[in-house]
Amino acid sequence: MHVLTVLDHPDPNSFSAAVARRFMDGASAVGHTVELADLNAEGFDPRWTDADTVANGGGTAPADVRREQERIARADAIGLVFPLFWWGMPSVIKGWVDRVWCWGWAYDQLEDPEKSLQRPRTGVLLVPAGARSDEMETQGYQAALETAWIKGTFGYFGFAKRRLEVLNGSTGSEPRRKALLERAYQAGVTLEKP
Repeated sequence: MHVLTVLDHPDPNSFSAAVARRFMDGASAVGHTVELADLNAEGFDPRWTDADTVANGGGTAPADVRREQERIARADAIGLVFPLFWWGMPSVIKGWVDRVWCWGWAYDQLEDPEKSLQRPRTGVLLVPAGARSDEMETQGYQAALETAWIKGTFGYFGFAKRRLEVLNGSTGSEPRRKALLERAYQAGVTLEKP
Protein backbone atom coordinates (compact mmCIF):
# COMPACT_ATOMS: atom_id res chain seq x y z
CA MET A 1 0.00 0.00 0.00
CA HIS A 2 0.99 3.63 -0.43
CA VAL A 3 0.55 5.56 2.83
CA LEU A 4 0.11 9.34 2.93
CA THR A 5 0.87 10.95 6.29
CA VAL A 6 -0.52 14.45 6.77
CA LEU A 7 1.15 16.41 9.58
CA ASP A 8 -0.02 19.65 11.16
CA HIS A 9 2.50 21.13 13.57
CA PRO A 10 4.64 24.24 12.99
CA ASP A 11 7.67 22.83 14.86
CA PRO A 12 9.59 20.12 12.94
CA ASN A 13 11.02 18.94 16.29
CA SER A 14 7.61 18.59 17.94
CA PHE A 15 6.23 15.41 19.44
CA SER A 16 3.61 15.38 16.67
CA ALA A 17 6.41 15.35 14.06
CA ALA A 18 8.07 12.47 15.93
CA VAL A 19 4.74 10.59 15.90
CA ALA A 20 4.46 11.09 12.12
CA ARG A 21 7.99 9.77 11.60
CA ARG A 22 7.38 6.68 13.77
CA PHE A 23 4.09 5.96 12.00
CA MET A 24 5.86 6.11 8.63
CA ASP A 25 8.73 3.97 9.98
CA GLY A 26 6.22 1.31 10.97
CA ALA A 27 4.49 1.40 7.59
CA SER A 28 7.85 1.19 5.79
CA ALA A 29 8.98 -1.72 7.98
CA VAL A 30 6.21 -3.92 6.56
CA GLY A 31 6.81 -2.89 2.95
CA HIS A 32 4.43 0.04 2.42
CA THR A 33 5.61 3.10 0.53
CA VAL A 34 5.23 6.36 2.43
CA GLU A 35 4.75 10.02 1.61
CA LEU A 36 4.68 12.98 4.00
CA ALA A 37 2.53 16.07 3.59
CA ASP A 38 3.97 18.50 6.15
CA LEU A 39 1.32 21.19 5.82
CA ASN A 40 3.15 23.88 7.81
CA ALA A 41 6.55 23.33 6.18
CA GLU A 42 4.92 23.41 2.76
CA GLY A 43 2.95 26.57 3.53
CA PHE A 44 -0.52 25.15 2.96
CA ASP A 45 -3.07 27.98 3.23
CA PRO A 46 -5.99 26.78 5.40
CA ARG A 47 -8.24 29.75 4.62
CA TRP A 48 -11.47 28.84 2.88
CA THR A 49 -11.98 31.47 0.18
CA ASP A 50 -14.39 32.33 -2.59
CA ALA A 51 -12.30 30.20 -4.96
CA ASP A 52 -13.14 27.22 -2.75
CA THR A 53 -16.85 27.98 -2.87
CA VAL A 54 -16.65 28.03 -6.68
CA ALA A 55 -15.03 24.58 -6.57
CA ASN A 56 -17.76 23.32 -4.24
CA GLY A 57 -20.30 24.45 -6.83
CA GLY A 58 -18.72 22.30 -9.53
CA GLY A 59 -16.03 24.71 -10.72
CA THR A 60 -12.30 24.12 -10.84
CA ALA A 61 -10.57 23.74 -7.48
CA PRO A 62 -7.62 26.04 -6.68
CA ALA A 63 -4.19 24.69 -7.69
CA ASP A 64 -3.07 23.97 -4.12
CA VAL A 65 -6.22 21.93 -3.47
CA ARG A 66 -5.75 19.97 -6.71
CA ARG A 67 -2.17 19.12 -5.64
CA GLU A 68 -3.44 17.73 -2.35
CA GLN A 69 -6.16 15.76 -4.13
CA GLU A 70 -3.50 14.25 -6.41
CA ARG A 71 -1.56 13.13 -3.31
CA ILE A 72 -4.70 11.55 -1.93
CA ALA A 73 -5.39 9.81 -5.25
CA ARG A 74 -2.03 7.98 -4.88
CA ALA A 75 -2.77 6.82 -1.34
CA ASP A 76 -4.29 3.56 -0.17
CA ALA A 77 -4.11 4.67 3.46
CA ILE A 78 -3.93 8.09 5.10
CA GLY A 79 -2.59 8.94 8.53
CA LEU A 80 -3.51 12.33 9.98
CA VAL A 81 -1.19 13.57 12.74
CA PHE A 82 -1.99 16.68 14.74
CA PRO A 83 -2.11 17.66 18.41
CA LEU A 84 -5.46 17.86 20.14
CA PHE A 85 -6.09 21.59 20.16
CA TRP A 86 -9.03 22.99 22.13
CA TRP A 87 -10.69 19.55 21.81
CA GLY A 88 -10.42 19.68 18.04
CA MET A 89 -8.09 20.05 15.08
CA PRO A 90 -5.56 22.87 14.78
CA SER A 91 -6.37 25.42 12.09
CA VAL A 92 -4.09 24.22 9.30
CA ILE A 93 -5.35 20.63 9.18
CA LYS A 94 -8.92 21.81 9.75
CA GLY A 95 -8.51 24.10 6.72
CA TRP A 96 -6.97 21.20 4.78
CA VAL A 97 -10.06 19.10 5.57
CA ASP A 98 -12.42 21.95 4.67
CA ARG A 99 -10.71 22.86 1.42
CA VAL A 100 -9.42 19.56 0.04
CA TRP A 101 -12.26 17.15 0.84
CA CYS A 102 -14.80 19.29 -0.95
CA TRP A 103 -18.31 18.74 -2.20
CA GLY A 104 -18.34 17.12 -5.62
CA TRP A 105 -14.89 15.56 -5.11
CA ALA A 106 -15.21 13.73 -1.79
CA TYR A 107 -18.98 13.50 -1.51
CA ASP A 108 -22.18 14.78 -3.07
CA GLN A 109 -24.79 13.96 -0.46
CA LEU A 110 -25.31 14.40 3.26
CA GLU A 111 -27.75 11.65 4.23
CA ASP A 112 -25.19 8.82 4.46
CA PRO A 113 -21.82 9.59 6.08
CA GLU A 114 -20.59 6.20 4.90
CA LYS A 115 -20.98 7.17 1.23
CA SER A 116 -18.05 8.87 -0.46
CA LEU A 117 -17.11 9.62 -4.05
CA GLN A 118 -13.59 8.49 -3.12
CA ARG A 119 -12.48 4.89 -3.31
CA PRO A 120 -12.16 3.10 0.03
CA ARG A 121 -9.01 3.90 2.00
CA THR A 122 -7.74 3.10 5.46
CA GLY A 123 -7.61 6.12 7.76
CA VAL A 124 -5.76 6.55 11.04
CA LEU A 125 -5.82 9.63 13.24
CA LEU A 126 -2.82 9.90 15.56
CA VAL A 127 -3.57 12.72 17.97
CA PRO A 128 -1.09 13.62 20.73
CA ALA A 129 -2.95 15.03 23.73
CA GLY A 130 -1.74 16.38 27.04
CA ALA A 131 -5.01 15.33 28.69
CA ARG A 132 -5.23 12.09 30.63
CA SER A 133 -7.30 9.27 29.11
CA ASP A 134 -9.44 8.84 32.25
CA GLU A 135 -10.22 12.56 32.22
CA MET A 136 -11.26 12.39 28.55
CA GLU A 137 -13.47 9.35 29.18
CA THR A 138 -15.13 10.77 32.30
CA GLN A 139 -15.89 14.12 30.70
CA GLY A 140 -17.14 12.56 27.44
CA TYR A 141 -14.44 14.07 25.23
CA GLN A 142 -13.29 10.72 23.80
CA ALA A 143 -16.85 9.80 22.80
CA ALA A 144 -17.38 13.25 21.28
CA LEU A 145 -14.24 12.92 19.12
CA GLU A 146 -15.25 9.41 18.04
CA THR A 147 -18.68 10.69 17.02
CA ALA A 148 -17.43 13.78 15.19
CA TRP A 149 -14.47 12.25 13.40
CA ILE A 150 -14.89 8.48 13.15
CA LYS A 151 -18.68 8.19 12.85
CA GLY A 152 -19.06 11.45 10.95
CA THR A 153 -16.44 13.31 8.95
CA PHE A 154 -14.13 10.52 7.86
CA GLY A 155 -16.89 8.35 6.40
CA TYR A 156 -17.35 11.06 3.79
CA PHE A 157 -13.63 10.66 3.04
CA GLY A 158 -14.12 7.03 2.05
CA PHE A 159 -12.16 5.80 5.06
CA ALA A 160 -13.62 2.29 5.08
CA LYS A 161 -11.30 1.21 7.91
CA ARG A 162 -10.70 4.06 10.30
CA ARG A 163 -9.48 4.49 13.81
CA LEU A 164 -8.66 7.20 16.27
CA GLU A 165 -5.54 6.86 18.41
CA VAL A 166 -5.51 9.61 21.03
CA LEU A 167 -1.98 9.58 22.42
CA ASN A 168 -2.80 10.73 25.94
CA GLY A 169 -0.06 12.06 28.19
CA SER A 170 2.14 13.28 25.36
CA THR A 171 3.52 16.03 27.60
CA GLY A 172 4.41 13.44 30.28
CA SER A 173 7.57 11.59 31.20
CA GLU A 174 10.15 10.33 28.74
CA PRO A 175 9.08 6.67 29.23
CA ARG A 176 5.47 7.69 28.57
CA ARG A 177 6.44 9.51 25.39
CA LYS A 178 8.50 6.52 24.19
CA ALA A 179 5.48 4.26 24.75
CA LEU A 180 3.30 6.61 22.70
CA LEU A 181 5.86 6.66 19.88
CA GLU A 182 5.80 2.85 19.93
CA ARG A 183 2.00 3.01 19.54
CA ALA A 184 2.48 5.24 16.50
CA TYR A 185 4.99 2.75 15.07
CA GLN A 186 2.57 -0.13 15.64
CA ALA A 187 -0.23 1.84 13.98
CA GLY A 188 1.95 1.92 10.85
CA VAL A 189 2.86 -1.78 11.12
CA THR A 190 -0.74 -2.91 11.56
CA LEU A 191 -2.41 -0.84 8.84
CA GLU A 192 -5.21 -2.85 7.30
CA LYS A 193 -6.05 -2.83 3.63
CA PRO A 194 -9.26 -0.95 2.90
